[in-house]
Amino acid sequence: MVRSIQEGVLISSSSSSTTSNNTDSDDSLSPSSSSKSFVLTTLRPQITGAYKPLAVLSAHVGSVSSLALCGEFLLSASQGKDIIVWQQPDLKIFAKFGQGDGSVKALVSVGSKVFTAHQDSRIRVWKVSRRNSENAFRLVDTLPTTKDYLGKFMKQSNYVQTRRNHKRLWIEHADSISCLAIHAGIIYSGSWDKTLKVWRLSDLKCLESIKAHDDAINGLVAGDGRVYSASADGKIKIWGREKRKQIDSLSSSSSSLHVLKATLEGRTEVSVNSVVVSGDGKWVYGGGSDGFVMGWEKKEKGGDFEEWRLEFEMRGHKMAVLCMCVVGEMVCSGSADKNIGLWKREASGILCKFGVIQGHEGPVKCLQASPNNVGAGFMLYSGGLDKSLRVWWVPKQGNLEEKKKKPKF
Repeated sequence: MVRSIQEGVLISSSSSSTTSNNTDSDDSLSPSSSSKSFVLTTLRPQITGAYKPLAVLSAHVGSVSSLALCGEFLLSASQGKDIIVWQQPDLKIFAKFGQGDGSVKALVSVGSKVFTAHQDSRIRVWKVSRRNSENAFRLVDTLPTTKDYLGKFMKQSNYVQTRRNHKRLWIEHADSISCLAIHAGIIYSGSWDKTLKVWRLSDLKCLESIKAHDDAINGLVAGDGRVYSASADGKIKIWGREKRKQIDSLSSSSSSLHVLKATLEGRTEVSVNSVVVSGDGKWVYGGGSDGFVMGWEKKEKGGDFEEWRLEFEMRGHKMAVLCMCVVGEMVCSGSADKNIGLWKREASGILCKFGVIQGHEGPVKCLQASPNNVGAGFMLYSGGLDKSLRVWWVPKQGNLEEKKKKPKF
């Protein structure tokens, strides 16, 4: 069901940060005592421009958990086990698939394949065919594959302890898979079982299982030879591929393994729910369960271990940040406070919040931005716990400033 709604107004907070002395009455969301901590005023925002809410798509039976672009299609996954394929640009339902395979936690697409992660700790592989909508997305495999499983189950050293008196093959996740990422022929999966697994795209074989964190992994992003994992243990870890001669029991005969390059830490006792990386790879941004957005800058240093420094902590939302996405020099953040925050990356790398999109009737769980410019802006898709998928046209921040400075006659 597509329900068009009228044009909205972009509500914007001041672009300048204020110190912790100007916090509101919610003490639980106050900034830390760090000298590099700032808080954003959000009590009486000013109107600086207009965004356009284009449609509300209400067809899911559960909350929308993940979004992905697949050619001319927009895919949305639901906690109600269903995956809907929307035909662009009119956003009509083209197909549905995935029912009965467990609650869908994440999905990604590459080429003619779609990968979906599920609460039953499995990854399913779908073949995309645009011939007809009845069998357009066909299930072709499940990870770990039967071939991979049969090649390892007889050897005792391939089993790891997952719970008391319970063992699994190291190629299997022991809990819900919460996030997926694809880069350079590799599929990465993060799970509540605290592990990061590495799969080869060509033959779907599991290459590595990394004991990455001390708590559940909530978010993944990959690019430029790195994979970044965000966890409920309050840390973001950066992993890079290196050639190794010694291959342990938790990897196959591969020419390279992923090793820890850096550990990013910010606010104590705060779960990091999402992570994104700037296009140049010099900045990592994370969203916390306390509503803060944090930023780390990479420092030039020789050696295997990279040096990163926490440069800012900003209060972006009144409740937990659940998702983030990058669009050029802009960052979008979705929150449990039902709002979408719009941020501009300054020349220094620090983010400046300049706007808020309101409209969801529940927490915003996932965001997906189109890489293509539409006019002087871009298309933003958001999914929420209100079971709706919403479509927005968002102007670029620079365009808003030009409109604001233009004299009126």
